Amino acid sequence: MSRFTELNARRAHEIISHYPRARSAIIPLLHLAQEQEGWITNDAMTQIAELTGATAAEVLGTGSFYEMFKFHPVGRYLVNVCTNISCQLLGGEELLEHAETTLGITDGQTSDDGLFTLEDVECVAACTEAPCFTVNYRYFHRATPETFSEVVAELRAGRNPMEKGQQGDRGEIPDHGTLSRTLQHIPADRKAGIVAPEEAAQAPSWMPTETGENA
Repeated sequence: MSRFTELNARRAHEIISHYPRARSAIIPLLHLAQEQEGWITNDAMTQIAELTGATAAEVLGTGSFYEMFKFHPVGRYLVNVCTNISCQLLGGEELLEHAETTLGITDGQTSDDGLFTLEDVECVAACTEAPCFTVNYRYFHRATPETFSEVVAELRAGRNPMEKGQQGDRGEIPDHGTLSRTLQHIPADRKAGIVAPEEAAQAPSWMPTETGENA
């Protein structure tokens, strides 16, 4: 579906209820839409506009400011390769070229099997660990072409490459939806109002707790 499912429509109303003005909920509602579809559809933006009293253009204008929101279909695994200055000096451009060869696609494209979307991105705030690439916003630091090939092979085989991740990387590679990550610092009593109670009690294993440790 392009509009919210029945469950997500209830979530949307709950999210809005936590804000003094409905328009303030646009960003978390965009997260909710992307969590559902993997990207933000025109119908979703129209529905968010209806719920918040904004226009669809205002919803698009808000969401398009942020790299994390996608307004076109993307693969199951969103691969970002940083080529900003620190990564560039330490092999980021070469890593991107290797990624393109390995995945058989270029910047902005999605593989024919729908598994991978590749993006050449600006700084991902890991300059001391350059070069770096991310998969669904999970970091792989001081990466080499060999590292990249191993991660892709693991993902294609349906295995979890985070077991080989660098220090600080925990849990599985999540889907590219990001609503769950926005919930990680919300107190439990408020979180239960945004997600179904049984889901709030069973946070994904990769979600950090308020102390920074996994559940």
